Amino acid sequence: MAAILGITFPIYAAIAIGYAAVRFGIFRPGDMQVLSRFVLQLALPALLFRALASRDISEVLQPGYLLVFLLAGLAVVALAFAWFSLTAPDRRRRAVAVLGSSCPNSGLIGYPMLLLVFPDIAGLVLGMNLLVETIVLIPLCLVLMDLAEDRAETSLLRILAGIAADLIRRPMIIGLLAGLAVSVIGLEMPAPVSRLFDMFATATSGLALMVIGGSLVGLPLAGNKAMAAQIAVAKLVMHPALAALAAAAVLATDMADLPPDLHRAAILSCAMPMLGIYAVLAQERGLGGAASIAMLAATTGAFFSLSLLLWWLV
Repeated sequence: MAAILGITFPIYAAIAIGYAAVRFGIFRPGDMQVLSRFVLQLALPALLFRALASRDISEVLQPGYLLVFLLAGLAVVALAFAWFSLTAPDRRRRAVAVLGSSCPNSGLIGYPMLLLVFPDIAGLVLGMNLLVETIVLIPLCLVLMDLAEDRAETSLLRILAGIAADLIRRPMIIGLLAGLAVSVIGLEMPAPVSRLFDMFATATSGLALMVIGGSLVGLPLAGNKAMAAQIAVAKLVMHPALAALAAAAVLATDMADLPPDLHRAAILSCAMPMLGIYAVLAQERGLGGAASIAMLAATTGAFFSLSLLLWWLV
């Protein structure tokens, strides 16, 4: 238990510090937006580029890990879509619920935790998570959200093109693709350049967690609490459970190699709360209240679910 608290306590202490800093006026809510932009547009892209560019492409792309993370994500999308079709037949609500159930916060919470548990592969795991999320999971959920808007004049092809254009402009995706390109070419970065990226990368963990805590202050908490609870349970329980089943299937069928650390990292990655911009995306659909409740519940509840998962895995 002491070892588990040694992992979860620093994570949630940093989140609590961020919350208290905004709650008691040390920082303003708008300051969290500035810090969030620094993390998302500079620190995390630098971390991704450094983590991927410094490794051989055969080490960067681990088929077993990618397969487990992809299968778990698609299974959650399918099951959440089926469940919320019954409990939330409104298509907008269903789409928002599927997004919250299937897309983890790999950057702002997942990476800091993996850095404490698996420091040697944390950056590599973050890169693979974002690769699957960016190419498959997030676009799939955004398509469901856009189709739920009943815009007859907008074709599926146009929706996909718009989502792709938006994603490809994001600094994290640029850092990811640039790191992959350097890894494929086999270029070796000069030591001064490497240290520059390291400086930005080392700023990521603590700031990211403070941003999560500070962003929880002032969330609109008037919404469908029953649906929010279901989303939180799906994210914290169903997603890692399906990741464990996917990993067992991959290992049992010898579909791909899955080293023990990557096996555990895949399950932990799927156990993270939903992505940080979840409430913002939901608010654009008029469902910010339910999404905010789900995000608050999942972020706080993850302290207990992750502690249990670490006790089982580590």
